[in-house]
Amino acid sequence: MNTNRVLALDAIINLVLGLLLLIFPIGLIEWLGVPIPVSNFYANILGAVLLGIGIALLIEIFGEKVGLSGLGVGGAISINLCGAVVLALWLIFGAMTIPVRGYLFLWSLVILVSSVSVVEIFYLWKRKGGNVH
Repeated sequence: MNTNRVLALDAIINLVLGLLLLIFPIGLIEWLGVPIPVSNFYANILGAVLLGIGIALLIEIFGEKVGLSGLGVGGAISINLCGAVVLALWLIFGAMTIPVRGYLFLWSLVILVSSVSVVEIFYLWKRKGGNVH
């Protein structure tokens, strides 16, 4: 697997999650079983950030042709792991009152985002010859 494929996978996940949160229909939130906010403000801001990350990853893949640099693998790993860890901590210690499907959905996000980071870390490790310096 090359850098562009790893970054493309990460970009797709960020773009989909970003669009989902940017649109943020209340019916979807109820269906997912996650906490319903008083307003869509924070979800929309998070959606915009995820969209920006997805676009930055695409710029990293395709931007060389136009002289741009985006977000590399190291930045993607740090963003993904920070988000996954904070979400996992909320799920463990947050005392949220949400249905089981909400926990299942949120834990699946933790697993998905963490898994992408593990793939990216493995890719970097393998690219460096499997040596840890």
